[in-house]
Amino acid sequence: MKIPTLMTIAQFCDKHPCFRQGTLRFMIHQDKNGTGISSTIIRVGRRILIDEEKFFKMIRAIKD
Repeated sequence: MKIPTLMTIAQFCDKHPCFRQGTLRFMIHQDKNGTGISSTIIRVGRRILIDEEKFFKMIRAIKD
């Protein structure tokens, strides 16, 4: 079993500076039906963790 790379929003933005924290939080808030970015996140209490691999697969799917 491969352990996914999970990062907080701040950690994700530090690693990938082309994404801003406010933009990611807006995308999470706006995704009501769960088909976009919310399928790439895991909530642990109030903490939001982004699965890096799933996130970039989702971005590529939007492009296609």
